Amino acid sequence: MSNKTLIRLAICHNKYILILFLSFCETLTTSGRIVILGSGWAGFKLMRELNKEDYNVSVVSPRNYFVFTPLLASTSVGTLEFRCITEPVRGYSKDIDFMQARCDRIDIGTKFTLDYDKLVIGVGSYSNTFGIPGVKEYGHFLKDVNDARRIRKRVIECFEYASQSGLTSKQKEDRLHFVVVGGGPTGIEFSAELYDFIASDMSRLYPDLMSKTRMTLYDVAPHILGSFDTNLSDYAHKKFNRKGIQIKTQRHVEKVESDHLVIRDEGNVPYGLLVWSTGLMQNPLVKSLENVVMDTKKQRILTDSKLRVIDETTQQPYPNVYALGDCATIKDNDLPATAQVFNKMVVHGSDMEANCFEFKNRGMMAYIGSSEALVDMSSVHQLAKKSGHLPWLLWRSAYFSMSMSLRNRMLIPYHWFLTWCFGRDISRF
Repeated sequence: MSNKTLIRLAICHNKYILILFLSFCETLTTSGRIVILGSGWAGFKLMRELNKEDYNVSVVSPRNYFVFTPLLASTSVGTLEFRCITEPVRGYSKDIDFMQARCDRIDIGTKFTLDYDKLVIGVGSYSNTFGIPGVKEYGHFLKDVNDARRIRKRVIECFEYASQSGLTSKQKEDRLHFVVVGGGPTGIEFSAELYDFIASDMSRLYPDLMSKTRMTLYDVAPHILGSFDTNLSDYAHKKFNRKGIQIKTQRHVEKVESDHLVIRDEGNVPYGLLVWSTGLMQNPLVKSLENVVMDTKKQRILTDSKLRVIDETTQQPYPNVYALGDCATIKDNDLPATAQVFNKMVVHGSDMEANCFEFKNRGMMAYIGSSEALVDMSSVHQLAKKSGHLPWLLWRSAYFSMSMSLRNRMLIPYHWFLTWCFGRDISRF
């Protein structure tokens, strides 16, 4: 007998939002159906690796593609084109049913519109604004291809605006001030990509504006790249200073307006572009869940060692409801809530223990501009910490090899080569 769940699906169609209640009454196969919510890293990876002979797989996601987020910053400045880092979900496999819809509520009860034998929640998380006024309205995030597209358009708009006659020097300087809030890997890599874009391409097209262009990175922590080795963090700091990128740590943003942000003890700071990259916050769907145990510290779904969602009333796991990815965390376990863990512990044997899966931390990487990168593999070997041009080759090689399809493995080096030969595309559309 199938478990049943009520899922309200908001489907975009011709700019109108419809709330639909879908019912699947057809007879299931003996192996049953897995419903996966989300097409991010967790959902897409699980969708690819599931044995389709064992399960009927249905995927529900508001976007019909997967984004290879490590190269998202490169697309925001034209180093790569957007289609190089996306993988379509629909049509990926004839054995997968896909519905482009947004799930905004789950009721693990008796009413239902979508039958499942196993439900996998992999909806990810949102960018954390910490409740600061104006961030959501005026800041740019870097979580999706559409975010990267808006950033690229805004950068070009700033230069076009500043190139107009009749503007004062102050007006040009204010519009050409590019601000990044967040000193983690995403903020650092975007800053590096933006610096390369300005130094290599905009300097050729807008030479008179280079003296008025500046970049500033703000972070509330005392150091950037806090998860990296201290020596690597210091190296990145020094490189940014040499490039003229100001790094201001231990700064608190109090408010964001359309053309300036308010920094505690510093006052109003004008900007032309603000990119906000300060970590993750709870997905609204996760927040709406009832009778589910949450990790109060991280505001994620708390699961047992087999990634099963825990009933808040009984403190026992729901037998066929799982959560993985950024929206989940495993109780009393150091394993990450990833698709690999799910496949090993759930799909390939329901009675397997948590220690049947060995997670190997392969280290961290970050691009810091000018064909240089940081590689911290101290989890593998304490001396495996490098910076410079060789780590940059490793950084590119790793992300190239991790691309999900042969098509993108051909597109990525092709566009890298085009950028090296002819520069980045600055068309605004």
